Amino acid sequence: MKTLNNHVILFDDECPMCFVYTKAFVKTGMLAVDGRESYQNASAHLCPLIDQQRAANEIALVNTETGEVTYGIRSLFKIIGNAIPLFQPLFQFKPFILLMSKIYAFVSYNRKVIIPSEVKINAIQPSFKLHYRIAYLLLTWFFTALILTNYAQLLTDFVPLGGKYREYFICGGQILFQGMIISFYKKEKLWDYLGNMMTISFAGSILLIFGLMTHHFFEVNSIFYILYFMLVAGLMLLEHIRRSKILKLGWAMSITWVLYRLIILVLIFSL
Repeated sequence: MKTLNNHVILFDDECPMCFVYTKAFVKTGMLAVDGRESYQNASAHLCPLIDQQRAANEIALVNTETGEVTYGIRSLFKIIGNAIPLFQPLFQFKPFILLMSKIYAFVSYNRKVIIPSEVKINAIQPSFKLHYRIAYLLLTWFFTALILTNYAQLLTDFVPLGGKYREYFICGGQILFQGMIISFYKKEKLWDYLGNMMTISFAGSILLIFGLMTHHFFEVNSIFYILYFMLVAGLMLLEHIRRSKILKLGWAMSITWVLYRLIILVLIFSL
């Protein structure tokens, strides 16, 4: 692969995803060994060239010879297009650029709730975009409920099968329930908490796909599916506790998270 020399990409060192993929650029030879730095610790000669807030929102790529700076998806296209020229016509196709820019922004503005990390004092943080957070909540709600609807059919020996929209109402109800609780508890953490909570729900539903695949390929006693579901729920609780600690929310939200599920379980068996 051809190396893009005389360029430095400035990643967010509080973002595990950013750390991994920029390191991969160096490992694969797309960037030089000294071709990546965190924007929090950028060299003095780079600082005047970049818009610090924009670099926090969209990853910046600096041409150290000309001082030219590109941001976001265009930075990634520049690196990949230089390494693999075959992609350059695609990366210059305006509809594709627009689509990928929206996808990049969706991930970038939600990255702190996808993979959270401790926030460093006085570090510049990505801007908050409400429409991207709402879009993330809706997307994770839909796919979580979709997978749960299918998995519920494997639990009919233990849990009554509800209507085809039951899981959608349950997942949506939890967003409203927990959102109401945290609005009274710590309103300033509302959108960060809901984003993290739905990441946990989505990750749990992804794990349930293993159970769905097992059912498709093998004949297994139905007790396996309820035990596996309980295992996934336990892992989700542990992750909820971990993320609540990162958000400095204590135990309150984890307790209400469990409480909501218990209330739903009682309603399912009583109705």
